[in-house]
Amino acid sequence: MPQRHTTSVILPPHGNEGLLGLPPDPKGIVLFAHGSGSSRLSPRNTMVAGVLQQAGLATLLFDLLTEHEAAQRNNVFDIPLLADRLNAAVAWAGAFPATRGLPIGLFGASTGGAAALVAAAGRRDVRAVVSRGGRPDLAGEALAKVSAPTLLIVGGADPAVLDLNQQAMRRMKCHCRLEVIPGATHLFEEPGALEMVANSARDWLRRYLAEAGPGR
Repeated sequence: MPQRHTTSVILPPHGNEGLLGLPPDPKGIVLFAHGSGSSRLSPRNTMVAGVLQQAGLATLLFDLLTEHEAAQRNNVFDIPLLADRLNAAVAWAGAFPATRGLPIGLFGASTGGAAALVAAAGRRDVRAVVSRGGRPDLAGEALAKVSAPTLLIVGGADPAVLDLNQQAMRRMKCHCRLEVIPGATHLFEEPGALEMVANSARDWLRRYLAEAGPGR
């Protein structure tokens, strides 16, 4: 197993702390967009990030909102605001010496899934998107503008969110796949469910970030 290194970094625009995971000779970097009530310390996203790092991908977990902003519930559903913060982090990753030139992927959860899709819709340097239990429907008109290959992962026992993902997928024009984890609820807390999410995300991101190649 490759040695990994995680370091704290400071991100714009408000100087929030991020956790940058760097495996040796990373083949790409994946930025995580957390959902409502979550943070860079989310145990679910931390677990997925570890699997990605083992597969040779750098990861960046960070808070899209400040503590004060997160206390205002309406900000959690302000998708343009969340997407702007994600865009700022993408720009930071593109300029940071250790990650500059790496192909970029986005991993969004809950409302972070919509933020990831809105951000991807306005960029050509995002090469792949994964949404876990996400709300892609909240991305609105941006759905049709996403060009990056997109994987939507939903629990089979999360029918409302599954229906919203199916509706959103019909509006997308990029290569898109919906993967349903049998028996899993919204937080994928069932035994083995989160491991299935992590493995699917790893395979998708490695495939499309590797195809992009460095500096393209």
